[in-house]
Amino acid sequence: MPVFAIEASLPAFASHLRQEGRSAATVEKYRCEVRRFAFWLADRPLDREAVRTYQEALAAERTAAGVNGAAAALNRLFAFLGRRECRMRSVRVQRQIFRDESRELTQAEYRRLLAAAGRRNQRLLLVMQAICATGIRVGELRFFTVAAVAAGRVEVSGKGKVRTVLLPRKLQRLLLQYARRRGISGGPVFVTRTGRPLDRSNIWHEMKGLCREAGVAETKVFPHNLRHLFARTYYSMEKDIVRLADILGHSSVNTTRIYTMESGDTHRRQLERMRLLL
Repeated sequence: MPVFAIEASLPAFASHLRQEGRSAATVEKYRCEVRRFAFWLADRPLDREAVRTYQEALAAERTAAGVNGAAAALNRLFAFLGRRECRMRSVRVQRQIFRDESRELTQAEYRRLLAAAGRRNQRLLLVMQAICATGIRVGELRFFTVAAVAAGRVEVSGKGKVRTVLLPRKLQRLLLQYARRRGISGGPVFVTRTGRPLDRSNIWHEMKGLCREAGVAETKVFPHNLRHLFARTYYSMEKDIVRLADILGHSSVNTTRIYTMESGDTHRRQLERMRLLL
């Protein structure tokens, strides 16, 4: 299959992914991986040997997780094109048991970010609290409508599933007050100046702008880390990973375990408290 044929299939492939319930971010990531592969493939025939060679090239410049990310995108493309025989094998990776502390947002750092947002951007202040207090994905903020907030429960749909997100009463009150001040009587609570729902890039850039003032490393400041902080905080209180998986909308608790991993220092302190050394 020549490169132009793969490129020509991209619009239909992207539409297929959206019909499967894939997020906009996932669709774009897959599109980028397919374009990269198509550029590399050039005039080579699309077959198992070409895919194996491409995987070797990726392995020379990416981590195992990066290679597996490309494999996920390309294997979806091959299935869509009816070329399953070209599937790229995933790289087997031992499950990580400790999280990367350089990317772990602490509660103290979160509160410093809130303080910085409160001095300059009330909308961002509430966006961050809405994510961190409920554990939603940033792309699910669009379901926070005035009516849903007034009811205290948000129906979130995506990936072929629907789940109910309950709002803490204080968050409910803050959001309704914000909507009244902004003259928002219906539709999404969080919108741009033109009335469109906020998207991931809006929030990502605004959060990065808080780093210096809050004294928090940029590697820790991105919307999804607020969801991780919610998960760790909930699990430290309840120790119920099955319930947490339901709250986060995970199909498997194996995914949830990634959110609840301890740091290496925490595990070391636990070992020391066992007092099994003379």
